[in-house]
Amino acid sequence: MISEEILKEIRPGTKVRVHEKGGRFEGLVLARKHGKQAGATFTVRAKLADVGVEKVYPIHSPNIKKVEILAKPRRKVRRAKLYYLRNLSEKKIRQKLGV
Repeated sequence: MISEEILKEIRPGTKVRVHEKGGRFEGLVLARKHGKQAGATFTVRAKLADVGVEKVYPIHSPNIKKVEILAKPRRKVRRAKLYYLRNLSEKKIRQKLGV
């Protein structure tokens, strides 16, 4: 279970490292859906071996051991869902978000 303080910090544009039972996954949060409901999720995107990979994590999943906040966006993120970042390069994403 993720702590309440960390849940407040998980928002679009935040760089996170998710420790799960099988290992860990590090990337950028694209979306957060359904608040704190039973089916609430957050989507994390990373580039592995030049291929974009996305994982959707349920917030209340027992498989998540810990979530670390690595970086917050320096600029204000003006959208709730950052799906447009899928089509941008790493450099453009850094310029837009200031991560």
